[in-house]
Amino acid sequence: MTGKNLARHRVIIVGSGLGGLFAAKSLGRAPDTIEVALISRTNHHLFPPLLYQVATGILSDGEIAPATRDVLKKRKNVGVTLAEVTGFDLKARHVTAVEPGGRTVSLPYDSLIVAAGVGQSYFGHDEFAAWAPGMKTLADALDHRARIFGAFEMAELEDDPELRRAWLTFVVVGGGPTGVEIAGQIAGLARRSLKDNFRRFDPGAARVLLFEGGPEILATFGDRLSYKATRELEKLGVEIHVKSIVTHIDADGVDVKGSDGSVRHIAAKTKIWAAGVSASPLARKLAEATGAACDRSGRIKVEADCSLPGRPEVFVIGDMMNHNNLPGVAEVAIQSGLHAARSIKARVKGGGAAPFKYRDLGSMAAVDRHSAVVSVHGLRFSGRIAWLMWLMVHIAFLTGFRNRFTAGTHWLISFLGKGRSERGIVVDLDRLLAHDQRGQSCRQEDNASPQTQTMARAAAHSQGAKV
Repeated sequence: MTGKNLARHRVIIVGSGLGGLFAAKSLGRAPDTIEVALISRTNHHLFPPLLYQVATGILSDGEIAPATRDVLKKRKNVGVTLAEVTGFDLKARHVTAVEPGGRTVSLPYDSLIVAAGVGQSYFGHDEFAAWAPGMKTLADALDHRARIFGAFEMAELEDDPELRRAWLTFVVVGGGPTGVEIAGQIAGLARRSLKDNFRRFDPGAARVLLFEGGPEILATFGDRLSYKATRELEKLGVEIHVKSIVTHIDADGVDVKGSDGSVRHIAAKTKIWAAGVSASPLARKLAEATGAACDRSGRIKVEADCSLPGRPEVFVIGDMMNHNNLPGVAEVAIQSGLHAARSIKARVKGGGAAPFKYRDLGSMAAVDRHSAVVSVHGLRFSGRIAWLMWLMVHIAFLTGFRNRFTAGTHWLISFLGKGRSERGIVVDLDRLLAHDQRGQSCRQEDNASPQTQTMARAAAHSQGAKV
């Protein structure tokens, strides 16, 4: 390493999501003074709000998950390391990570940005994960795509009418934006895109059930937009059940407790969990090391400038931070990532970090191919105009002209026509549909060491499967 490199301020970024990527791109504009190492357990950047479109065959995985190295190739002072961060030594200013294959490395830093994101929360029922996977990673979306399209294939093969109905019943748990969007897209897929594709049954007969524990879906959007979204989903045939709590999930279906206290069983082979988030375990480790508090979702409470108490050189950003109870949305991650980068560049020049000020650009959710709901600065939009707003914002958020162009082309095919261009099942369907085997393998992985988990993931991906 040259003397010039030794003189540069070393920054480690943990995570290649929106917050981590935008921080890296910003710091990459200061090559003479700053050296950046981005550490991630995946080789791609991910735009999570569109995972459900990969799961329902609208977009390809590459359009929402470009290779991180390719995105950052022009930032010559930014290096990318494929590894899983397992711990921090804040006093010595070192990050510990495990590379694929099990080798442990310790990397020094002058400033640290942790943007490890969140995972799915099952509210104390982690056993549900074996039967109702969440929608947080690219592997999740590809698994769901195989499950959704595989369910129709299994229905075509099934002779028993009751089992066929179970294959054609799709349960979505959670009435937030993700649950609403994927329920709407599955209904549209069944009633439009798959029409005339099968010979032994009508795909339009598929049931899509959306369960929400609260009194309405999209509660944060307000009563008016919640009502609009409910009406649009019901037009598509989605059965919405509010004040309904899922109490049990297994291979055959779900048990649901209604507002009157009664519990009923619904036979369904395909279940999707879109309710609740839990911050990365790294948040708890940082909280224990600094005395910071964590909220109920495990998000760490940060200082006004997104740093940790007593550790101004450590920034926690995006979904895993709690900054004045800001929501875990894409724009918070982007803005906090840019803020952390600006703060570090200011300190390198001898200045100080300013408080983080979030600019709320609103919330939106796509209900159907020409319908969405948008809430921005007290204004409420729905229908086609809201859908056009949704379209423009999400095109802008995608990384790179090529991804924007190809995503736009796929949207033309799916939204103006009836087709779904990404319907291939790229994992072992026999393995995926063997629910009892999958549940066992997941529990075994949960009990494994971080090194073993990393190696298992790498092996599974090389075989085209997920454990």
